[in-house]
Amino acid sequence: MASSSAVGKLSREEFRRQKDLDAARKAGTAPAALDEEGRPINPHIPQYISQAPWYLDTGAPSLSHQRRPFDDRSADKLDNWYDRGAKAGPAAKKYRKGACENCGAMTHKKQDCLERPRKKGAKFTNKNIQADEIIHDVATGFDAKRDRWNGYDPAEHKKIYDEYEAVEAARQKLREEEIDNQTTTDLAAVRKVAKAGKKEGKEADPDFGSSDEEDADDDKYADAADAVGQKLDTKTRITVRNLRIREDTAKYLMNLDPESAYYDPKTRSMRDAPMKNVPAEDAKFAGDNFFRFSGEAPEVQELQLFAWQAAARGNDVHLNANPTQGQLLHHEFKEKKEMMKDVNKVSILAKYGGEEYLEHVPRELINGQTEDYVEYSRTGQVIKGKERAKARSKYPEDVYVNNHTDVWGSWYDLSSSTWGYACCHSTIHISYCAGEVGKEAAQASTAQALLASSKAQSEPFTQDNEARARIEQNYSKKRIGEGDVALDKDRLAEAISEEKKRKARGDKDDDRSSKKAKGLQSGSHDVTEEELEAYRMTRRNAEDPMANYVDSEDVYTR
Repeated sequence: MASSSAVGKLSREEFRRQKDLDAARKAGTAPAALDEEGRPINPHIPQYISQAPWYLDTGAPSLSHQRRPFDDRSADKLDNWYDRGAKAGPAAKKYRKGACENCGAMTHKKQDCLERPRKKGAKFTNKNIQADEIIHDVATGFDAKRDRWNGYDPAEHKKIYDEYEAVEAARQKLREEEIDNQTTTDLAAVRKVAKAGKKEGKEADPDFGSSDEEDADDDKYADAADAVGQKLDTKTRITVRNLRIREDTAKYLMNLDPESAYYDPKTRSMRDAPMKNVPAEDAKFAGDNFFRFSGEAPEVQELQLFAWQAAARGNDVHLNANPTQGQLLHHEFKEKKEMMKDVNKVSILAKYGGEEYLEHVPRELINGQTEDYVEYSRTGQVIKGKERAKARSKYPEDVYVNNHTDVWGSWYDLSSSTWGYACCHSTIHISYCAGEVGKEAAQASTAQALLASSKAQSEPFTQDNEARARIEQNYSKKRIGEGDVALDKDRLAEAISEEKKRKARGDKDDDRSSKKAKGLQSGSHDVTEEELEAYRMTRRNAEDPMANYVDSEDVYTR
């Protein structure tokens, strides 16, 4: 909708035409109004949005007052950095006309010079003339112009650190000299020296004097504060460690080998030892299982198990609620258990006898050796011998049936791509094992063995080389005319003439049946390569589109 402020007051007829035009635009019968950039204006936009205020009215329909004006303020950003204080080349040797009268630089005047005012300026002395500064043309905005850190070099802040470190080193050295110069070890005399130095204006030492005498010293608050994971006693100055500090090596960083002990990130536990070659007594961390089964941990586990079993039987025992009662009951239970064990042993021996068989020296002591061979390394690790038992599954393992000595799936037949038994090479599941005889039978029944045996049997009955070559050509998968197939020209010509005669007689089926019967009677094929080639050359291709084509001269006449 056009702005009405520039048009002025409309007459009744013009106002009516304007209303009709707006209704037609909303109905879609009239084209929409275009703004200054040629873009159509939606006629359904309300007037209070489309009408521009008096200070933004351009006299033409437009929605530019509703859009954000384009303003490139990239030069006014705070990140526009410039090198503050940079000098342009070496300084001049003599004063130049128009330069600063104080320092001799050409880039500013005397009233703008930032150097200390000299008693006699460079204009009169021609000495110590400063180099010209590099003037950066930086278009800064309001914020960037008032940024006090714009152009500041952070490397300059290192000078402050160096200055404080030098002061602290001098202060430490002075305090060490004062302590070394003391001829007495009396604490009172040392305090007097420190107090006298404080009165003279020297810095107070936080190591001397009591907290009552040094209320103004801020170091006492730092002494009283505890660091994270530490507790500091200000009187004895002893640090007590009560938590794990950050300098300790984490469990998963002790051995970076991925095949080492498994670390569970969820529970932060590593059950096995990360360093296998280090004894548990000498290692920094020997695994959670070492701590779990060392010291009094097994006794606590037995006590907890007893409390659970007693509570399941109906006894009012709870280890966490009343640990003393649980420990006393556990102790009584173990005494009664040992007593009942001795009573049962005595009663059984008294009834059945055989006490003499129980009282004998152990077999290991009698023989002095055992059949269990274990080899250890210098660090105490087992090299050879008894190893950790493997975890067994819930399915039956190493169960042999039907006289087999190996399980099903212990052998794979490459020729048939099937699984079987390694003891007899049988590929039938739950079959009876035949042992080595089964292996020989399986080997003899393979395709390679059968082909080798048939070839060995047929070799004594081979004919001459020409007949063998003819048979190979007949059974070969090569196409006619390809490879090493050779055709005799005379025989081929004879075969073509015979084929033409046969087709002229029209006795195809009779001829073929007679040849087939003759072939069956003779036991060999009489069809040669020349006959096959003659048949191929003389046969009629029914699918050939030009087979029935007859050239006529009438086609070319008009």
